[in-house]
Amino acid sequence: VTVDTDQICNAIKLAYNDARVILEPAGALAVAGLKKYIEENNISGSTFVAITSGANMDFNRLRVVSERADDSERTLQITIPETPGSFRAMYSKIWPRNVTEFSYRYESNQEANVFVSFQPLAHVENDFEEVMKDLNGNNFNCTDLTQNELAKTHIRHLAGGRSGAANERLFRFHFPESPGALQRFLEALNMKWNISLFHYRNYGDDFGRVLVGIQQNHGKECEGMNRFLQDLGYHYIEETENPAYAKFLRTKSSE
Repeated sequence: VTVDTDQICNAIKLAYNDARVILEPAGALAVAGLKKYIEENNISGSTFVAITSGANMDFNRLRVVSERADDSERTLQITIPETPGSFRAMYSKIWPRNVTEFSYRYESNQEANVFVSFQPLAHVENDFEEVMKDLNGNNFNCTDLTQNELAKTHIRHLAGGRSGAANERLFRFHFPESPGALQRFLEALNMKWNISLFHYRNYGDDFGRVLVGIQQNHGKECEGMNRFLQDLGYHYIEETENPAYAKFLRTKSSE
């Protein structure tokens, strides 16, 4: 029986939830292999023993374990047309499933690529496959990246990159994290301006954090947008002048 990194991380999580002990990866290997063996052979009503050993776990490593431990999470790359409303229409094909990650960046006037992770409905058979079918059937071509090590280790942190989107302003939003919170935020964000950047990751905190780029229609000063943001009801911080934004999210020609 062979297992991958995600399955080992999930075994560490299972041991912690069950016995409140934190195993090192090698110590959790037996739990991961046993779980996989039982699932693959559809075994029930039997007793198995996994010998675990070692708690050589560095505190900083727990961040990686937590990131990779959720075996219910599925990851997709979705291509959407760069037209008003397409981002929200794409999201409606995933709702009401719990979305754990969204990453989007304006690239061109033709189409955009979205990196999204979510948890399929556990009580619905083949739910993930049905979501992909629905997306493809509505011209949101998608690729399953759930088992793609490059995507999970690196691309998820790099997706989007730089853009020369005109008249863009950047904002950080905070909202109370709860089931459906992201859906309510997107509904509240229903507006006349184009969203050119969107990044969200659920870290299990009490508050959700979203980074949003919005293209104004009339240059940098736009009182209409300022009034909209004030009436939105969410705490926000404008980051348009942040040097990190200029260096890593904007093309030099747009500075």
